[in-house]
Amino acid sequence: MTPWRALFDVPEGGPYLLAHSAGALPHAARSRIETAVLQPWATQGAGAWDDWLGAIDEFRMGLAGLLGGVPAEYCPQANVSGALFRLLSAMPREPGRDILLASEQSFPSIGYAMAALAPLGYRLELLTGDPADAASWAAAIHPGVAAVVPMHVHSNSGAVAPVAEIAALARGAGAASIVDVAQSAGVVPIDMPSWGVDAAVGSCLKWLCGGPGAGWLWADAAFTARAQPLEVGWFSHADPFAFDIRDFRYAPDARRFWGGTPSIAPFALAAGGIATVAGIGVPQIFAHNRRLTARVANRAGDRWFPADRRGFGGTLCIRADGAAEAALAAAGCRFDRRGAVLRLSFHAYNDDAEADLVGEVLAGL
Repeated sequence: MTPWRALFDVPEGGPYLLAHSAGALPHAARSRIETAVLQPWATQGAGAWDDWLGAIDEFRMGLAGLLGGVPAEYCPQANVSGALFRLLSAMPREPGRDILLASEQSFPSIGYAMAALAPLGYRLELLTGDPADAASWAAAIHPGVAAVVPMHVHSNSGAVAPVAEIAALARGAGAASIVDVAQSAGVVPIDMPSWGVDAAVGSCLKWLCGGPGAGWLWADAAFTARAQPLEVGWFSHADPFAFDIRDFRYAPDARRFWGGTPSIAPFALAAGGIATVAGIGVPQIFAHNRRLTARVANRAGDRWFPADRRGFGGTLCIRADGAAEAALAAAGCRFDRRGAVLRLSFHAYNDDAEADLVGEVLAGL
């Protein structure tokens, strides 16, 4: 059994292979809720705000330590869709640029958020080519594009997009680039500033094992300086405690995307997941994932999925019929299906025996 399993409350039964959907609960998250949220509330009442905002600072610092950049470039958000809407709606409008470009293989919620910007004069275009091929993006990016929104890892194929190349293509055409890292943060090593993207959106629910409600955005300082978010509140203010209704000034950093009175509990909880993942190390989680995936491939055979996983993220996306789904479920495996694709993810808490079980089930079909 992997020694990292002791850090998590893994659901009982057969292999839990749903990190791409909801990572297992880290033990550290339980104590964070008590010490960062409940105890200050119980003992201080309204005076708990210093502790609560300290939990937000810890959340931002944890993300910066794990994904690159500095804490001031991160802002808590309720979810990925809301974060993306805030970023896109904050961009200065440029005459002749009205296209928001994403892939038809993106998570649908991304497309919904982008299409909803039509009242601002934008329209959504969907890339139909391979989103993991920079040439597909090069063919679709033109002077009318205002922003390009690729997924780093695609949720229904596991394919990894060449984000740095896409960002360079967007920059060369005068467009912004905003990357969705919801399916990669916590399993695929990331250094946000090195990509050259303008911004990113992500979630802590999946590989970061942070629970629901803890989305976030990262924005490069130059992008933030130009941005004028439409949805603001007192925590978007440069001085939230100025309390002058006639004087609104955007916060100088990514906090300008924040809004009104913030939620605290989801981010205090997520800080426990981030700390746990950071303590293990994303490169170590990635290597562990690759090793377990190779064990599955060795037993199942290449007919199920490519043995070479260099172009894929952490999730095994297998095209399979109902017999494979039924056999894996009968063996106790917890996974999910998207159309014709079965999705199985190995995190730090999964072990060799679980990988061998999956491989043996597939080999027997």
